[in-house]
Amino acid sequence: MKIFKIFFFIFCFLYIFNITSHVQANQDVDKISKNLRCLICQGQSVYDSQSDFALTIKMLIKNKLQEGESEDEIYDYLKTLYGEWIVYDPEFNKKNLLLWVFPLILFIFGGLLIYKKVFINEHKK
Repeated sequence: MKIFKIFFFIFCFLYIFNITSHVQANQDVDKISKNLRCLICQGQSVYDSQSDFALTIKMLIKNKLQEGESEDEIYDYLKTLYGEWIVYDPEFNKKNLLLWVFPLILFIFGGLLIYKKVFINEHKK
């Protein structure tokens, strides 16, 4: 009877350990796939899409994670296959410098314009 209890507890422990590792793997796949653009469906992430492309990418991510690759390695691999456009959060580099800086410049210009309209018009009265 003691052997049965020992095997029962070992089995339960291994079962719980297997479930938690499976849940963690799915969370990692979800995290990565939410940051990838589906190339078939406009405006959807790979996570949201049900296209064949999205399902293939999810399986690829899962396989790469099981092989022990990191998140950055997976992103780099997908960027070499599909280009920078597949990632929703692009890296900061020379190619997209204007995309990162232009909103800041526009915000500052708008603030100066509002300042000019409000305070200069106030002093004229």
